[in-house]
Amino acid sequence: MSFAVGSKIPDLKLAATGGREIALRALRGQPLVVYFYPKDNTPGCTQEGQDFRDLYEEFQKLGAEVLGVSKDSVRSHENFAAKFEFPFPLLSDPDEAACQAFDVIREKSMYGRKYMGVDRSSFLFDAKGVLLREWRSVKVKGHVGEVLAALKAALA
Repeated sequence: MSFAVGSKIPDLKLAATGGREIALRALRGQPLVVYFYPKDNTPGCTQEGQDFRDLYEEFQKLGAEVLGVSKDSVRSHENFAAKFEFPFPLLSDPDEAACQAFDVIREKSMYGRKYMGVDRSSFLFDAKGVLLREWRSVKVKGHVGEVLAALKAALA
């Protein structure tokens, strides 16, 4: 499946923290950042979440919402979000519907073992639900600031 700049946000509903179900297309009308991460409570994923948390107010001032997505359960997300005080929803994608729609499943390798997993990726949508920018195989350091800068540029 091809998902690239200019694509419309997928029509998906996912279970989220706070006992909610979030329909991605229902969030049109505001800019949206959707970031995919491999696993709750791992060092890189924790740092990325904390970076989004620390700049969340800046995203909100620009009218944008931030959503984190991984294959972890809602219960795992609830614990992760509470532990690190994430103010934005975390969405659970256990059947990989969102991962497939956003084309973020990649072959990875750990300790010489190959497996399919979530490629850390972020997506910036405009208020009409059109993809403006994508980041794939993200390195955490400085990434959230880059996403914020891209949002500011898109709104300028």
